Amino acid sequence: MTVITTIEDLRILAQKRVPRMFYDYADSGSWTESTYRANESDFRKIKLRQRVAVNIEGRSTATTMVGVDVRMPVAIAPTGLTGMQHADGEILAAKAAEKFGIPFTLSTMSICSIEDIAAHTKAPFWFQLYLMRDRDFIERLIDRAKAAKCGALMLTLDLQILAQRHKDLKNGLSAPPRLTIPNILNMMTKPRWCLGMLGTRRRQFGNIVGHVKGVGDMGSLAEWTGTQFDPKLNWGDVEWVKRRWGGKLILKGIQDVEDAKLAVASGADALIVSNHGGRQLDDAQSSIEALPAIAAEVGSKIEVHMDGGIRTGQDVLKAVALGARGTYIGRAFLYGLGAMGEAGVTKALEIIHKELDLTMALCGRTTIGAVDRGILLPGTFPTSG
Repeated sequence: MTVITTIEDLRILAQKRVPRMFYDYADSGSWTESTYRANESDFRKIKLRQRVAVNIEGRSTATTMVGVDVRMPVAIAPTGLTGMQHADGEILAAKAAEKFGIPFTLSTMSICSIEDIAAHTKAPFWFQLYLMRDRDFIERLIDRAKAAKCGALMLTLDLQILAQRHKDLKNGLSAPPRLTIPNILNMMTKPRWCLGMLGTRRRQFGNIVGHVKGVGDMGSLAEWTGTQFDPKLNWGDVEWVKRRWGGKLILKGIQDVEDAKLAVASGADALIVSNHGGRQLDDAQSSIEALPAIAAEVGSKIEVHMDGGIRTGQDVLKAVALGARGTYIGRAFLYGLGAMGEAGVTKALEIIHKELDLTMALCGRTTIGAVDRGILLPGTFPTSG
């Protein structure tokens, strides 16, 4: 039996258990994947300062994100097709997050619906919105999130157009997936996954199919989604969403200081420094490199969060030291989900939490609020200007 000690252990197990087209969908970036790789590797360049003979009893990793009490400054990021990593994947991840004491964010492009998550959890989850051309559908989607008592709406700003991801093209990933002979043969080697999928009715985009006129199955969905991402998205639309929603608003996809200023002006409650996990603009800054300048410029006016490349509790600590009030994990929890279902997501959270707690202690800090740049070795981290 494999002893799971790291997120990498979960990744290896997920790669064995999840069909190639769905594993690759999660574990890939756009074009050359340079931004995707930099998100992770740039964390390794930042070095920590070890401190000794400091009283580190009574530690706590607890804090808040947009006013929500969290066990650690980590939330589950919205990820599309989560329910294809494991049957009922979004439900399982939401339950694991709720039990652990951190927020779960459901993607617009999820397999399980808003209503599915609401029926299986008690804690208010967050909902991520793509602003599409069909504004009637978007209005009803926002209303459904309200009806489910979602605690925050997360508006993604960096997917006006879809960048190319080579692995998806090579694997024939589409809606519905192309069942080529290689794909069928690959799925036959994943019996655990296949049995799970046979045992659930949730195998299509639950937030969309049946909720859009003329979209009743995966075939008609492909035609609809191909024309729906809105290249005209602008800050006026952000204001419209804020009015329509009326609750806490988080803006995802900020990588530039000027855009961060506009996010503040929009009245949003938080922004996420994010490059979409390296899945959109290639050869862009990593999220952790972009974070310090944005935090320095607007951190006193809006809550600054970040995602991209987090695989360890050390990464979480470094992000907090550089100005993030919260972080998000996407691939890290997907690996756990693909490997072991709900137990795997819980394991991923436990790994990151333990690494965060012990590393914070070894840096001489006992609370998240006391973490600052003083825990980082000078000259090894990006500056704010």
